[in-house]
Amino acid sequence: MIKRLLLTACGVTLLFSSYAQENGIINNAKSPYVKLKSIDMGDCVWTDGFWASKIENAKDSMVPYMGHLLCGDTGHALNNFKIAAGLQHGEHKGMRWHDGDFYKYMEAVTYLYSQTKDEKYLKELDGYIKIIGEAQEADGYLETQIQLNPKVDRYENRKYHEMYNTGHLLTSACIHYRITGQRNFLDIAIKQADLLYTIFMPEDKKYGRFGFNQTQIMGLVELYRTVGDKKYLKLAEKFINNRGKYKVEETPATVGYPIGDMVQEFTPLREATEAVGHAVLALYYYAGAADVYSETGEKALVDALDRLWDNVTNKKMYVTGAVGQTHYGASTNRQMIEEGFIDAYMMPNMTAYNETCANICNAMFSYRMLGIHGESKYADIMELVELNSGLSGISIDGKHYYYANPLRVIDGSRDYEKMNTEYPERQPYLDCFCCPPNLVRTVCKISGWAYSKSENGIAVNLYGGNKLSTTLLDGSKIELSEVTNYPWEGTVTITVDKCKKQAFDIMLRIPDWAKNSKILVNGEATDVVVTPGKFATMTRKWKKGDVISLDMPMEVTFVEGNTRIEEVRNQVAVKRGPIVYCVESADLPKGTHIVDVYLNSAAPYKAEFKKDLLGGVTTITTEVLIRKNSNEDSMYKTVRKPEFETRKVQLIPNYAWSNRGQGEMTVFMPIVWK
Repeated sequence: MIKRLLLTACGVTLLFSSYAQENGIINNAKSPYVKLKSIDMGDCVWTDGFWASKIENAKDSMVPYMGHLLCGDTGHALNNFKIAAGLQHGEHKGMRWHDGDFYKYMEAVTYLYSQTKDEKYLKELDGYIKIIGEAQEADGYLETQIQLNPKVDRYENRKYHEMYNTGHLLTSACIHYRITGQRNFLDIAIKQADLLYTIFMPEDKKYGRFGFNQTQIMGLVELYRTVGDKKYLKLAEKFINNRGKYKVEETPATVGYPIGDMVQEFTPLREATEAVGHAVLALYYYAGAADVYSETGEKALVDALDRLWDNVTNKKMYVTGAVGQTHYGASTNRQMIEEGFIDAYMMPNMTAYNETCANICNAMFSYRMLGIHGESKYADIMELVELNSGLSGISIDGKHYYYANPLRVIDGSRDYEKMNTEYPERQPYLDCFCCPPNLVRTVCKISGWAYSKSENGIAVNLYGGNKLSTTLLDGSKIELSEVTNYPWEGTVTITVDKCKKQAFDIMLRIPDWAKNSKILVNGEATDVVVTPGKFATMTRKWKKGDVISLDMPMEVTFVEGNTRIEEVRNQVAVKRGPIVYCVESADLPKGTHIVDVYLNSAAPYKAEFKKDLLGGVTTITTEVLIRKNSNEDSMYKTVRKPEFETRKVQLIPNYAWSNRGQGEMTVFMPIVWK
């Protein structure tokens, strides 16, 4: 029985249960197999610097602009709910997963409320929830693309993405309840989840392989964590168990739509050794399985997830943290796949797909693995994605989007008119709109990823100017203030503003790139072990006013790929701290092609922060070699020694490219070693 206390405040009925006292993005406070627990949303607030500026942009531009799209006739998402509710006439518009896009947008708005406490966000959300509630059918069914299509039955075919939409509904509703205490959205989610349980929990071959883009696994686990009903956890586990269990002919609901590796069903998850198929589908699935493990502790499950995480990050991930190497291709089992993983070390640059959603999902999976294992390498991947292949999906003004994120773009090399998700410039709207709200909700919630609660202390996962006010797992209060210009500078200062009298841990993530980092406490050296790629743990009796100083030297470095990555042999990427750089046409002499630019290893590389460029970025200025008389007009040409001219150029963060007009860009460049 769930313990309940009903309170009425301002006309709103609030329900608090013994399962809903903690308000983390992932509510793993009571998860028995998690080492690092989530802080509550709103406990960390960005105050200054990089992420604070992104939150301001989210408030002023990203979220209002997206709301204008989705609540109007361009995106039509809210209209779909209104039509299903009988509030207006019309037909469903948008992709079959458009309901899920709107739930992600609502989640972003909810995170903004947790950061700002501005009541206008609550009022906006209440308006949406009322419409959604009226659109929901009496038995809990809520899928507008089916409700508005009389020719299609419920759960007739997984191509309609009903599971995907449901998963985002459950997650968004749980987040809304945890932040606001209001049940209006949560009750809608519970009705939908209860219907799902009645249909999919029984052993029925018709539905055994139904799940396609399986966000419902994460959503069901969060609903279990929120209301305490174990049937939701059992249903989440069943979706995992069903994968690879049934044959095609036994499950007509999947006939005619991608099967096998494309949807991770050729090999049961517990037997999997490599990431296959659609990258978004795979990583949502792995993240959901990590949530299930966090509650069950099943060793076979976490062993598989460890293998898959290693396979993704060490054999199929780009230097920017991006994943999903190809738009169309074949898995290692030679099954046709789209938008996903192919062979290990097969890493094309120009045709790299790297869907923004896939990159974000890579960070989501790593965040869950960080909690499970408590190792900083997972936060390294989170940060790599967020500062590179994540943010590259949105323009500096917050109003233009990329679906795919290649590492090289050359004018005239691709026929974009034949592509449905790849463009030479960011677009003000994407018909397939899954990526923009996924990225925006991540920007709005990333303060919740900045810290975690350890067994007897606090772990600093991501750096940025902020204030933290939370409780440790023993219930004691802790308040910290962080001042830094990270990621442009490697100096971080953390001041203890409030803490308990007893000794506890403060764990600082030392990124794997941060060689020779040093930690001082109150200006004095410590005996703490500082190792790149690990947490540096300081255990002591802290007191108010204590100051921790972390210095991570940020040198410009060259990054080369594994020698098995054929396309980047004899090329390097330039990296400084956590930021991966690129060169684009706007910073090259007119008429210069990207493929004719060579780096010079002997040239100086000067880092300089430019506050008026691309929203404020640190550039790297250097002398490059530009090849003269290249062989671009012929397939092959006999050559004795290439001729070069030297030019000074600036490199910019890869996430900030394509904000100064259409042009060429590359991350990897050939280098002349001197």
